[in-house]
Amino acid sequence: MLSIDLARDLHQAGLIWSPMPGDRFVVDLPGMRDDVFYLADMTVEVHEFGSGAVIGFNGVTEWALDSVSLQETLWLPREDQLRAVLGHNFVGLGLLDVGYAVVALVEGTSQTYSHRDAEQAYGLATLAALRTRT
Repeated sequence: MLSIDLARDLHQAGLIWSPMPGDRFVVDLPGMRDDVFYLADMTVEVHEFGSGAVIGFNGVTEWALDSVSLQETLWLPREDQLRAVLGHNFVGLGLLDVGYAVVALVEGTSQTYSHRDAEQAYGLATLAALRTRT
């Protein structure tokens, strides 16, 4: 799974989240970052209001948490979502002895980003690509 630190770096580099069912996120507040939530129809949904989007926790009676603003959350994109963000810059994914290597075009040059976790490798490649766009 993508680390919170890398997810935060991706967000700061301009990765935009359009919440969809199945997306993973954390509430980016002290004491809440260890709990990963999934958007799911009828359980955890995004509600649009004039003041902005909030994530509602429907039917969660054991919590005192009813909803949080989208700005208080941090998206943890999946491997397929990161690959989609890379788009035409994605060259390939390889298996290493100790993990995975994602090859991506960054500023027109093929670069390799490796990590023991495939999502982290994709996240590193995506971060590099986003940073060159700004």
